[in-house]
Amino acid sequence: MEALESISRWLGKQHVVSYCVANDQDIWCANAFYLYCPQDVAFYLLSDPQTRHGQISGARARVAGTVSGQTKNVALIRGVQFKGEIQLLEGEASESLREGYNRRFPIARGMSAPVWQIRLNELKLTDNTLGFGKKFCWQR
Repeated sequence: MEALESISRWLGKQHVVSYCVANDQDIWCANAFYLYCPQDVAFYLLSDPQTRHGQISGARARVAGTVSGQTKNVALIRGVQFKGEIQLLEGEASESLREGYNRRFPIARGMSAPVWQIRLNELKLTDNTLGFGKKFCWQR
């Protein structure tokens, strides 16, 4: 449990996720502001389904990505790598999560893009501030 708590605490302080989706014909990456939910172990983000990554994802797809800080000092590097599944949310769940997302990112109130969930199945946090190469790993 310590690993997930450490990872969740760090993810809650960040706000941009880089993620990649693929199917048999194509692969593409995207960046998005996210709302992290430690209870669900999931990111929630907004994206237009007509974007290249949205079309590749369809209603549901496998996903992998990273969340990282920006430092020039190797001793201060922190970052998360993950894999999971991305899916387009609809209905009441989507509306509730959209409210939380809008509270965190008020500019999003003007966007019509739907809410997507990245359900995380595996996480690895590298935190060099605790010693070079210190890692916390978690799997669902």
